[in-house]
Amino acid sequence: MGSPRASASGIVTRFAPSPTGLLHLGHAYSALFAFEAARRAGGRFLLRIEDIDAARCREEHHEALLEDLAWLGLEWDHPPRRQSRHLADYAAALDRLEARGVVYPCFCTRREILVEVAGSASAPHGPDGPLYPGKCRALSPSEARERRERGEPFALRLAVEAAQAQAGPLVWRDREAGLQAARPDLFGDVVLARKEVPTSYHLAATLDDHLQGVTLVTRGEDLRPAVHLHRLLQAMLGLETPEYHHHRLLVDPATGRRYAKRDQSLTLRALRQSGVPPMEIRRRVGMG
Repeated sequence: MGSPRASASGIVTRFAPSPTGLLHLGHAYSALFAFEAARRAGGRFLLRIEDIDAARCREEHHEALLEDLAWLGLEWDHPPRRQSRHLADYAAALDRLEARGVVYPCFCTRREILVEVAGSASAPHGPDGPLYPGKCRALSPSEARERRERGEPFALRLAVEAAQAQAGPLVWRDREAGLQAARPDLFGDVVLARKEVPTSYHLAATLDDHLQGVTLVTRGEDLRPAVHLHRLLQAMLGLETPEYHHHRLLVDPATGRRYAKRDQSLTLRALRQSGVPPMEIRRRVGMG
């Protein structure tokens, strides 16, 4: 059974925002949580910019988040890793997965998938919504190759069942709950890359945590299910497995909703401009 790496005395944590908008109080809490976890253990705190989605990411948001995090008093190893500058790493990982026979091209459009799912009364659902029905999984290698050579648009999907058969039983360690059995089948055959976005969050984050030597991944409770899938990718790519700690999600006390980038009045930039000091931000997120 695969087992996760034990934490070293000097842990390495990271905060990995996407520059698709301004940081808000929820981001502040997540960044401070990772920073303080590393500092208490005499470890290192890293910053990673997850900017692979060129259509949504903006350079001005990248600059703003650096300023906001520095204003909060955070210090990180320089320079931050920017995913958009390391696309070759993700392409190489996809090649390795294809060589193991656990990736296949999917030519279905999003609309075709939605229609097929809607037509099934028993379509299974996972953490990210309805699972892919598996239509292109049955394509012969020759047909898939011919369609790719014709230039048809396609996504690359992970053949989860085949990958699980190769990997065998897997576990991961949660700092609060201990060892957890991995259930990557919960996600079905997820997309690992598309023509317009050459890697997915799942693949890029998993590979980057390994390449950056992250030993403790701290992130919001909403991302806990993703570990099941990330553990399988680690096994398939021969990557180290960090420990995980999933912290609570902050909500707006007035509305009960999770903080989001659409809440412009609660961005760190807006709070800074209104004269709120960094220590007040720490107090508001419960870390003062």
